[in-house]
Amino acid sequence: MRTPVFELHIRPMFRATDKVHMGFAFDLWDYDDVVANADDILERLQSDMPPTATGGPWPEEWITLFQRWKDGARKRLDLGTAAFALQQGTAKTTITATGTFPAAGVVGWLQLESETAASKTYVLYFEAPDSPAGGAPQAFTLKESYPSTDTRSVFVHDGVGTQQLH
Repeated sequence: MRTPVFELHIRPMFRATDKVHMGFAFDLWDYDDVVANADDILERLQSDMPPTATGGPWPEEWITLFQRWKDGARKRLDLGTAAFALQQGTAKTTITATGTFPAAGVVGWLQLESETAASKTYVLYFEAPDSPAGGAPQAFTLKESYPSTDTRSVFVHDGVGTQQLH
């Protein structure tokens, strides 16, 4: 069974309304806040959170997944680092990230993190394997494409920070 990962499995279960309702105590979308309050969150999920008026309780399998994450490694994704390039073609624009994974068995991808009318921001995620893998770290080339008719500014968020691609 796959180890649950905060950004992939846990955070998406917390809806915007859940975040707003718990904002007085902690941020349900923040890994460190959720780790620090995991026992209290689980207790509330098992009893009365979220209330019926704001979407109702989680399904039992969601609660079980949260508990498995809480009781396990509390795994999360890492921000990767790479060299980035933006290539604009006639039909599509491609973002390319090149580099070397930090260890054997690590996988990575570019993911759209946010977008506005003026810009879009991608994040470079790395996921370590559940068990250490043997061998040398591998070089990678990751690509994400979108239609060239989309002329918004492009930003990439990685382990170094956020940078605009030109």
